[in-house]
Order: sequence, then structure tokens, then C-alpha cells
Amino acid sequence: MKNQRLAVAITIINIMILIFVLAQARSNATQNVTPVLRARSLQLVDERGQVRAQFDVESSGEAVFRLRDAKGAIRVKLGASEDGSGLLLLNEATEPGVHILSKRAGASVTLAGKDGQKRVITP
Repeated sequence: MKNQRLAVAITIINIMILIFVLAQARSNATQNVTPVLRARSLQLVDERGQVRAQFDVESSGEAVFRLRDAKGAIRVKLGASEDGSGLLLLNEATEPGVHILSKRAGASVTLAGKDGQKRVITP
């Protein structure tokens, strides 16, 4: 009977130590998170190493975010500069399908149809 009590006591102590160690590991993992990532460029790549998204600060000072398809063609471009901002959505032929601009001079939305005709919408 004494051996059984001793085994239960040791098991309880081991469980308490395990819980303590796991709690410490979890708190250490959250402390290792870098609060700020600083870089001049950021690229996301697929499993083949091909760039699929990139975020850059151009030499002009413009911040640009580009999304690429599986073949590497740019499909989405989002940019911001002192002059304003813009969003460009490209079709399968990498021609602008939707182009939205917001600048000091005004805003516009340009839509392109299949036949190449464009419709510009301004306020």
C-alpha cells in the first residue's frame, strides 16, 4: 500500500512539473516574437522559390505592393506616394482591367473592356 501511495505522489509531482515546464515554454515562445520587422523590401515566394508577392520602397519614395500569378506576371499593383495612391488590377494579358487613382488633382476609375475600350469615371 505504501508503494502505491508513493507512486501516486510521484506521478502527481511529475504532472505538476510538466504543467510548469509547458507553461514556461509557452511564455518563452511569445517573448521571442519580434514586434517590428524592418526591411527595404519583402518578398513572399511559393514552394518553387518564385516570387509571388513583393513589397518595396522605390527610389522615388513610393511604396509599392505587387501580387504575381504562378507564372510571375504582375496581376495586382498597389502604390502610395506623396502625390496620392493607386490600385491596378491586370487581366490575363497583363493589360489594365481596373485602374483606380487618387491624387491631389482628383480621383478616377478607369475600366477596360474586352475590346480595349476604356471608360473613365471621375467625380
